[in-house]
Amino acid sequence: MSDSRELVCIVCPRGCTMHISETDGEYTVSGNSCKRGKDFALSEMTEPKRTICSTVRTVFPDVPVLPVRVSAEIPKDRIFDVMKEINSFLLEKRVSRGETVIENVLGLGADIIATSDICS
Repeated sequence: MSDSRELVCIVCPRGCTMHISETDGEYTVSGNSCKRGKDFALSEMTEPKRTICSTVRTVFPDVPVLPVRVSAEIPKDRIFDVMKEINSFLLEKRVSRGETVIENVLGLGADIIATSDICS
């Protein structure tokens, strides 16, 4: 079975338009200017990953929500699961930027970390 896709690389500012073909489980990438582009294309075809930026609710009236992000890329098909965890979480302690808010979310090897401060 053969399949083909076009993809714009987001690894560097070049934005190469790549063509990815799959035949019997083997991928061929063309149009990339560097190895990173090929790696990105193969990852997108086999195990696409993304990052998430969001907010968590807090108990602090002066800062009702705290901006957060994942510490590492997560599988694209788990975004909604991670967002459900983030949306159900209530932060009850003051934290600093970069501090872990939710450790190893859903066992995916990524923490939810603060991108701003709520210091005492």
